[in-house]
Amino acid sequence: MIKRLLLVLGIAITPFIFGLLFLYDVIKIDWISFMEIQPSYSAQEDPLPLPPDSVPVQGAAYISGLGAPVNPVISDDLSLERGKQLYEVNCALCHGPEGRGNGPFAAFLVNNKPANLLQGNPVTGSDGSLFIVISNGVPGRMPALRENLPTPRDRWDVVNYVRHLQEQAPAE
Repeated sequence: MIKRLLLVLGIAITPFIFGLLFLYDVIKIDWISFMEIQPSYSAQEDPLPLPPDSVPVQGAAYISGLGAPVNPVISDDLSLERGKQLYEVNCALCHGPEGRGNGPFAAFLVNNKPANLLQGNPVTGSDGSLFIVISNGVPGRMPALRENLPTPRDRWDVVNYVRHLQEQAPAE
């Protein structure tokens, strides 16, 4: 008796279940998904800025408020070669190939001449202070190069190359 009842119910319900499957495809029930409530970006739109005090993926280059960091990159031939290439692309336009502040673009900077990297603060300051200036720039004078030199290693290589320029400069 129970078997017969289950058989009849199974036969009666089977077309109903197949009907629901076809109707689901026609009606397109809209399920809530988390992707629908996420912020989206249009093509060519800038991403949202990073939250304050967030740590980059490659780790913190330095922590503001704790003083200048210590140079972790050894000034070997590889670092100097990389630093030279990065300096020529990102710095020489203003500071010049020898770091004297006489690059081809310096003539257009009438009010704020680029710093001479062979005298004054760039020479007497620590490697860490040079790194911070390269990373954050100087407001109104020099742009931050964090985006042009995205990894801390790139910026430390430039610091090592600037120190090399300072060592190679003739005494004035």
